[in-house]
Amino acid sequence: MSAGVQTFATAPMWAGFVGFVLAMLALDLFVFGGRKAHRVHVKEALAWVIAWCLLAVSFAGLLWWYLNGTQGAEVARTKTLEFLAGYLIEQSLSVDNMFVFVMIFSYFAVPPELQRRVLLYGVLGAIVMRATMILAGVWLVQQFAWILYVFGAFLAMTGIKMLIFAEAEPDLESNPLLRWLRRHLRITPVFHGERFFIRQNGVLWATPMFLVLVLIEASDVVFAVDSIPAIFAVTTDPFIVFTSNIFAIMGLRALYFLLADMADRFHLLKYGLSIVLVFIGGKMLAMPWFHMPIQWSLSIVGSIILISVVASLALSKRKPVPAGEKP
Repeated sequence: MSAGVQTFATAPMWAGFVGFVLAMLALDLFVFGGRKAHRVHVKEALAWVIAWCLLAVSFAGLLWWYLNGTQGAEVARTKTLEFLAGYLIEQSLSVDNMFVFVMIFSYFAVPPELQRRVLLYGVLGAIVMRATMILAGVWLVQQFAWILYVFGAFLAMTGIKMLIFAEAEPDLESNPLLRWLRRHLRITPVFHGERFFIRQNGVLWATPMFLVLVLIEASDVVFAVDSIPAIFAVTTDPFIVFTSNIFAIMGLRALYFLLADMADRFHLLKYGLSIVLVFIGGKMLAMPWFHMPIQWSLSIVGSIILISVVASLALSKRKPVPAGEKP
């Protein structure tokens, strides 16, 4: 893989994609009830998951069509596979966000009808942070070719660490950020709808929902640190990096509402994600001696995730039923 940073995307393409993202966010906020607190049911979440997957696949099709007509079949094939591989990697790694969201909402006992809007703000924050980190990553790759090997070593070590601590239970009570916020802010004991701040007797108070938002945004930063280097194993084209990241992020909220109640059934998925990180890190470290075709990377990552999901569901079904209880 070349360390040079090149892209086929023109300024109108960048503007068009950013406009598309802003339009979808506006539809969510003003048309599809994003400003109204309501519980997201499985059918609604499933519809959005399918919609975002179809939009990502349609984008890949448009990408191929445009490049096939302007730069030839080989470039079209390569860039389309890069986008699909990047999207799969980012979507897979973003699933780990889902487990963190479940933990945060459970810890604060956030009512289901209040979760939707705070996740929308989380998505907005994630988009800004990802864009910033992508620009920084592209600049680093352009200036220092060897940074790709640093990314590879970091991802491999992160994957190994995830394997070792996969069964460890996070303790939010001792989270340094949460403890700092509790020491420095006046926090109401109960939620006040979806509001982050309220005034009581002329004094400004933060609500528990503000703490939830801060922790979600902090988790987005942590996961961006893993996911942004990972996609550089597939491509250094900033347009492919950005679009695949954004499609994965935009679909994450719907995926959370679809799978949150079943998160415990995917107990082996964390092992799969850690193996994906080790594989991607190893691929980046091996670049001087071995170039893996993009379709191989796509197939291997997809297989790892599929096996971990199927194994999780199969093993969860085999759990013995305690004596005296109905299956």
